Amino acid sequence: MELKRWLDRGVDAFEAWARSYEEYAAHPAMAVGAEACAAAFDELTGRLHGSYPFFHPCYAGQMLKPPHPVAVAGYLAAMLVNSNNHALDGGPATSAMEEEAVGQLAAMAGLETHLGHLTSSGTLANLEALFVARESRPGLSVAVSAEGHYTHARMCHLLGVRVHTVPVDDRGRMDVPALERLLAMGDVGTVVATTGTTALGAVDPVHRIVPLARQYGARVHVDAAYGGFFALLADDPLTEETTGQALRAVAQSDSVAIDPHKHGLQPYGCGAVLFADPAAARFYRHDSPYTYFTSDRPHLGEISLECSRSGAAAAALWLTLRLLPLTRQGLGAVLAAGRRAAVRWAGLLDGSPHLDLYQPPELDIVTYYPRTEPAALSRVDPASHEVMRRGMESKEHPVFLSVARVDAQAFTGRHGDVLPDLDHAHILRSVLMKPESEPYLERLHHRVEDLARGAA
Repeated sequence: MELKRWLDRGVDAFEAWARSYEEYAAHPAMAVGAEACAAAFDELTGRLHGSYPFFHPCYAGQMLKPPHPVAVAGYLAAMLVNSNNHALDGGPATSAMEEEAVGQLAAMAGLETHLGHLTSSGTLANLEALFVARESRPGLSVAVSAEGHYTHARMCHLLGVRVHTVPVDDRGRMDVPALERLLAMGDVGTVVATTGTTALGAVDPVHRIVPLARQYGARVHVDAAYGGFFALLADDPLTEETTGQALRAVAQSDSVAIDPHKHGLQPYGCGAVLFADPAAARFYRHDSPYTYFTSDRPHLGEISLECSRSGAAAAALWLTLRLLPLTRQGLGAVLAAGRRAAVRWAGLLDGSPHLDLYQPPELDIVTYYPRTEPAALSRVDPASHEVMRRGMESKEHPVFLSVARVDAQAFTGRHGDVLPDLDHAHILRSVLMKPESEPYLERLHHRVEDLARGAA
């Protein structure tokens, strides 16, 4: 796709539309000089070169990648209009696009009915779900796994809701017997299950959590911010059977948070929250003296905690889903490439003399660590940091990784041959969410092996 061509076409379309209205004079206060603009723009682009190369498969660190050119073109075309999807008054065209795109997300999640909207982030999506959970189960607490996102506790603090941390199993997934003991105490109103934990990429057993929560009268919210789009691969041979069961069971949950700005190929920020029961709208009910007058249809701001939201985000997602639909052959093919790369790298790590696989990847996040002599956490921890540092600082062949902190019990539970002489250690972590990681994988592996050889 020639991005410049479609960016020009978006600008041309906007200018043609603008000319359909009466001509008006531009105000001199808005003028900027060509030379000054060129200098400032050169400074901007120069400073942007200080970013990490998120576009390149040598960047295998955090959950970062560029948006698809289709999304960029769609965002620019709508950004020139600059609509606000809070009310139909501010975004009639892009609000309709948002409703269509959100309906497709709900169908992907398996929700038969839904109420939902886009958000500026996954954090806001989860906050809205926890807000509705609090209103639905007043006075009761929230249970989230020890590997769940750190913001859940912070958001519950903001909402004045108590939080219980549920232990995890030897794959980093919520421990169901421990959850049942907690539910039996009668204090939990909502269980937060995660499909794709941010550190390990673990998928909580939603298919076991939902019936258990129902037995004790608790709601289930699924934080699918990272792994939600893997529903497209739930029935694929690339997906473990229990992982597929968990992804399919998201359809039985009360609410779901999902981030199109991760696997949905969108620019930041584009999250989404979905509720299975449209009656959740009652918790958002409010009035405004100057909005919501142009239509009797529900305005998106009437079912959202946020007010102003970018209509361009909705347009970009809508256009992307027109060209890469939410099917196994559409957007699913993009996720499948990352999943294949993760499985392939796990096999290479198993046979490496310099690296060890920390645990098998469930999605497309691979965790591993340098082999050291002796095999001890006090050696693994600095070696992991050294591999990351040397990879980032390399001038000729840089590679960008990340680290994750794991406690000694979790580490030795997976690798009993490693001496637990620290209470925790950092391991290496790579997110293979770019499909380009698949053909690049062997080069990435050999480069990390070279780094580990010198760090151990």
